Amino acid sequence: MLGARFIVNPVAGAGKTGRHWPQIKALLKSCGLGCEHDITEAPGHAVELARDAVGRGYETVVSVGGDGTISEVVNGLYQSGDMTEATLGIINTGTGGDYIRTVGVPRRYEDACRSLLQQNHRKVDVGTVEYHNGGDTVRQLFVNFAGLGFDAEIVRRTTRQFKSLGSTASYLLGVLATLLCYRNRRVTLTIDGEVTGPEVCAVIMNNGRYGGGGMLTAPGADIGDGLLDVLTIGNISKLDLLWSLPRIYKGTHLTHRHVRMQRARRIEVSAAKPICLQADGDLLGYLPASFGIMPAALNVIV
Repeated sequence: MLGARFIVNPVAGAGKTGRHWPQIKALLKSCGLGCEHDITEAPGHAVELARDAVGRGYETVVSVGGDGTISEVVNGLYQSGDMTEATLGIINTGTGGDYIRTVGVPRRYEDACRSLLQQNHRKVDVGTVEYHNGGDTVRQLFVNFAGLGFDAEIVRRTTRQFKSLGSTASYLLGVLATLLCYRNRRVTLTIDGEVTGPEVCAVIMNNGRYGGGGMLTAPGADIGDGLLDVLTIGNISKLDLLWSLPRIYKGTHLTHRHVRMQRARRIEVSAAKPICLQADGDLLGYLPASFGIMPAALNVIV
C-alpha cells in the first residue's frame, strides 16, 4: 500500500484553497508527509480522483477543500468498491466547515496537517440517498446532511448566485432570495415505517450537527449512533421563518411549534409537485427520494 494522496479543489472557499495550496504543500513536506496530489478540474472530478487513488493502492486519501470536496472524495472511496480500504484525511479550506465541526478535525489547516501525522482514527456513519435521474435510480452518499424544499432552494440560489461572498453572507442572501418566491409543499413522508402527509417548508436529514455555514441544525446529532436526525419544518409562515432564523444558529429552534426532530434509519419522501433535493450542498434533482444510514462505514483522521 502507498501513503497519502491529496485531492485539491482549488476553487473551494471562493478560491482560497488555490491561494493557500503552495503554503499547505510546503508545510506537508516539512512535516515529512510528502505531497503526491491531484488538482480537481470540474465539479465531480474529486469523485473520480479519489476512486482512482484507492485503486492505485493509497492508504489515505486527503480532501483539501470544503464540505463539498469532502463529500465528493467520500463518494469516490465508496465507488472504489470497499470504503474500508482507505482512510479519509481532511484539510479544510472551504467556506463553511460544517462537517469538521462535528467530526473533530482542526479548522486551521496548519493543525489539520499535523493531525495527519498523529493518525488518530474515528469511525463515523455515512448517509445515503437514492433518487431518480433520467429514469435511472442513483445512489449517492452524504457525510453531513441532505435536505429538500426550502433548504435545497437555498443551496440552489447560494451556489449559483452568492457563493463568492463567503459562507455566512452567501447563505443569508440565499435565504432572503428564497423567501421571496418559495411556497410550502405537501409531501408524503415515511420515517421508519410511519407515514404522514404534512405540508412542509423543509425536511433535513442530518448526520452532522451543523449546516449553512455554522447553523446548529441538529444539536443532538451523533455521527456514530447509526441514525439520522430528521428535522421537519412544517407549514411555517415566511415572516415566522425569518424571525426564527437566529434560533437555528443557537440550536434553540427545536422548541418551535412547527419544528419536529426525529431519529431514524430510513426515510422516504415523495410529492405531487416538483421539490428540489440536495446532499452536502450539491443539487441532485427532485423527489421522490429515500434516505438511509451506513453505520461506522468511514474511517476519518481527526
